[in-house]
Amino acid sequence: ADAARFNRLRYVELKHGRVAMLAVLGHIVTTAGARLPGDIDYHGTSFDSIPNGIDGLLSVPAAGLLQMFVFVGFLELGVMKDIAGTGEFVGDFRNDGALDFGWDSFSPEEQERKRSIELNQGRAAMMGILGLMVHEELPSHDPYMINALLGAPVDF
Repeated sequence: ADAARFNRLRYVELKHGRVAMLAVLGHIVTTAGARLPGDIDYHGTSFDSIPNGIDGLLSVPAAGLLQMFVFVGFLELGVMKDIAGTGEFVGDFRNDGALDFGWDSFSPEEQERKRSIELNQGRAAMMGILGLMVHEELPSHDPYMINALLGAPVDF
């Protein structure tokens, strides 16, 4: 493959890894019982009544799914990309320092190390969220099977 194809594949890998890291974190936090206060719609459906995992996605009202789709589309098309064309590398969405967080203060070696860490953690998160989704569909319905072995099963 040529350099342009490699860069496109790396860009997609980074983006999927970032989404997967958020998905794993969201799965763990909601399974632990953290929920937003209030209702998810005007019919009185509370956030607490939405189940975890895949079943939760299926329980969100259609208008809520549409809002999520539009919001993610907005982020994809208008925010999470190299708008200014000043990215130093594939996946650099800082856009002239708006999201820098001290990146320029790191040495080139440290920047390379941090980019490698993000890439590897993204790969691990992609496998992690896939494993969590598969475990949800297993007959035990416990994505954290180790909890059952330790005597604290999660009722999914």
